[in-house]
Amino acid sequence: MIYESRVYHCVPGRLPALLKRFETVTLKLFEKHGIRPVGFFTTLIGESNQELTYFLAWESLAERESRWTAFATDPEWLAARAKSEEDGQIVANIVSQLLTPTAFSAMR
Repeated sequence: MIYESRVYHCVPGRLPALLKRFETVTLKLFEKHGIRPVGFFTTLIGESNQELTYFLAWESLAERESRWTAFATDPEWLAARAKSEEDGQIVANIVSQLLTPTAFSAMR
């Protein structure tokens, strides 16, 4: 199993718009494309409270490539993203890491 950590650094004040987009659109499209979220988190204490961090579970890099590409190019996603950004950009940048659990990890 491979886990992906994704941190979305929002434009100041736009975290509520990102959370709404995930709740109303993104999660449904993740399900449609077989993308398995593990958890979603906002920052309580840290460098910025304008971040969404979440984890995805993948069986392999090939699965990630095919499912993520299908999601990212889905016309429904592209339209929903554009609509959600009518009032301006939401995400300033995204940091993504692909992780493998250690032998002593509970996530193994």
